[in-house]
Amino acid sequence: MSGVPTLDIGRWDDDRAALVAELGAAYREYGFCCIRGHGIPKALIDEAYAAFIAFFALPEAIKHQYRAGPGGTRGLTPLKVETAKGAAHPDLKEFWHIGRELPPGSKYAATMAPNLWPAEVPGFRAAGSALYDALGALGARVLSALALHLGLDQHWFDDKIDHGNSILRALHYPPIGPNDIAHERAGAHEDINLITLLVGASDSGLEVLSRHGDWLPVTTEGDAIVVNIGDMLQRLSNHIYPSTTHRVVNPTGEAARRARYSVPYFLHPNPDFLIDVLPSCVTTENPSRYPEPITANDYLWQRLREIGLS
Repeated sequence: MSGVPTLDIGRWDDDRAALVAELGAAYREYGFCCIRGHGIPKALIDEAYAAFIAFFALPEAIKHQYRAGPGGTRGLTPLKVETAKGAAHPDLKEFWHIGRELPPGSKYAATMAPNLWPAEVPGFRAAGSALYDALGALGARVLSALALHLGLDQHWFDDKIDHGNSILRALHYPPIGPNDIAHERAGAHEDINLITLLVGASDSGLEVLSRHGDWLPVTTEGDAIVVNIGDMLQRLSNHIYPSTTHRVVNPTGEAARRARYSVPYFLHPNPDFLIDVLPSCVTTENPSRYPEPITANDYLWQRLREIGLS
């Protein structure tokens, strides 16, 4: 078990069948894969990180003016609020959520709150929105490949995610203090959504639980982005793709005195999408595990309640 594989999504145009096979195999084994060749400019990623770091450096009183509403869906969720399911202590992190900008009169306005934008950080909205769009487009490409791997049309997901309640999360893990020993930066958990795309991280710490019970550090090289399966896709695929447990461990030594930043993009389906096990994923050896379908919005709020965000 040497670690999570890295695949070049640039092969989509000239080596599609092999890429789809390798990508599907990686997700069946790990639930995780590192994706390179995605074409998202490093300058865009760096600009977004700079804006997010500037926001988290603001005085607490200013930051808390932008505190998120129910579910932490937009704006700031403060330190030690989110708690991994089953964990005794909340995570050592604070985060900011950017969501989809809806057109006027959208039928999804009741389930997607408008974004908040910190006036104190010039360029925050522009950089955050640009990275949101870029990661959404990459996520759609990954889902196209997985659709083919599942025996579906490559465009099967297109009209199911075009108004998805996807979230860009800017994460700040502050330095570890003497009163933080009982907490983890991010306790062991699985993601709620279809897939998650994690672009960059200012330090190590991400670990994935293998099916053999080993914690594997996930590291990336060059422009690689970590992309993992969430619970919604695990359910949709009847566990063909596992939603793998992962965590962010506390560093030791000098690293414990440094802040850590990372930016995941949680790709969600449209709120009214019905998560129902795909017939192609049901066999005699793998009977349907979920006889009752559920809408993406109902499933989201069910899970948010479990982790203390609602």
